[in-house]
Amino acid sequence: MFFSLSSWQLGLLLTVILFGATLIGLTIGRILSHHVEALREPFGAVQAALLTLVGLVLAFGLAMAVGRYDSRRAAVVDDANAIGTAYLRAQLLDEPARSRSLPLFVAYTDASLALSRAVPGTAAAKRAIASESEIQRRLWRLTGTAVAGAPTDSAPRLYVESLNTMIDMQTTRVAVLNNRVPGAILLVEVLGAATALGLMGLYLGILSRGVVTVLLAAGLLTVLLFVSFDLDRPERGFIKIPSAPLAALRASMDLPPAAGGTR
Repeated sequence: MFFSLSSWQLGLLLTVILFGATLIGLTIGRILSHHVEALREPFGAVQAALLTLVGLVLAFGLAMAVGRYDSRRAAVVDDANAIGTAYLRAQLLDEPARSRSLPLFVAYTDASLALSRAVPGTAAAKRAIASESEIQRRLWRLTGTAVAGAPTDSAPRLYVESLNTMIDMQTTRVAVLNNRVPGAILLVEVLGAATALGLMGLYLGILSRGVVTVLLAAGLLTVLLFVSFDLDRPERGFIKIPSAPLAALRASMDLPPAAGGTR
């Protein structure tokens, strides 16, 4: 559910839930303020324990989201390196495999860039993945011809290895793009934070003080949840995965090949 929302919708939803729970807690606390002596100690202990638990859960969730973001960013670099290595080694192939393969690497890099700019799971992302897979099959057919023509040469065998790495990297990259926290866990985080804030508001409402404090806490938790969720939403949120390595590789392909074929 959270992944399908835009950033503005996600921020508004979190704000409504957390601040709404806080205000409800404050209101009920004010109503029960005449029972302050009887309710102060039990509600104080419960809200403190729940806030501690929610803080640990949110910190753990944020750490996991940052780890997945780093994995996606590293996958882009590894993908660019794999394509670049295969492209350089393709320049050492004999003709006609060389001249037929090099333009396919340009198209493959364009498809990889399109995947970087698409929201995972959408039609645009599926088209980019399908385009990459089709180009991989064409490159592999050309590779078979190159190896059959020179079975003992080093260049085709090294090229096969780098092309295989490039194909494997696509699988890795698609997997990390689609690796997200299940929606049920995110819902538990939101409901847990809302419950903790509601009890905190209830406790401070009973004491008839600390309104500004609990509102600041609600704002902080809203921002923390938003950042944690946004890190797990490639190309849909404000925090995006840089595609600079792929863009630099694509720009280098506009230059003349660095090496020529042997014949």
